[in-house]
Amino acid sequence: MTDQEMVTEKVKAASSGDREAWNWLVDRYAPLVMGIAYRFRLGRDDAADVSQGVWLKLVEHLDDIREPRALPGWIATTTRHEALRLLKSRKRTVPVDPQIGLALEDASDARNLDDDLLRVEQHQALREGIRELRPQHRDLLILLLTDPPLSYDDISLKLGIPKGSIGPTRARCLEALRHTAALKTLLPVSDSALRR
Repeated sequence: MTDQEMVTEKVKAASSGDREAWNWLVDRYAPLVMGIAYRFRLGRDDAADVSQGVWLKLVEHLDDIREPRALPGWIATTTRHEALRLLKSRKRTVPVDPQIGLALEDASDARNLDDDLLRVEQHQALREGIRELRPQHRDLLILLLTDPPLSYDDISLKLGIPKGSIGPTRARCLEALRHTAALKTLLPVSDSALRR
């Protein structure tokens, strides 16, 4: 069973009241929620409030979900909205250095926040996409991403494949990865798209 099939099954079960399925969904996507919340530089308690808001909204909309593959994108979008709502309600103050009168927070941090959030979502989608691949493709990509990099000779020995086939196989693996359902979650998702 693929990861997407598992998510679909768990969403259906959770919407029918299956507590174990609900716990699986929370465990599966809690790192995504907390990662996005922390990117907004929220403290532990505020991030927990955002997380609770996200899960509450998901419970409210669980019966409306018609496309469970869109769930990670919906969760990411809802987390951002919840974090922004919390920050707006708190009228966050900017600490100022009293000696020079300048804000201690770097202005470039705010500009880079969207880039950081996008990067977190991309990494999550990439991890999920790699999990969707066949084991042979997954193993090859993981070895190619090892730091420090492995030589083709080492990869050939570890996987038992000819050294000359690594490059072409890598190309096929990357093409398969591009077509995984997980990488499609990078597209913006709204509540209406989630219901389709």
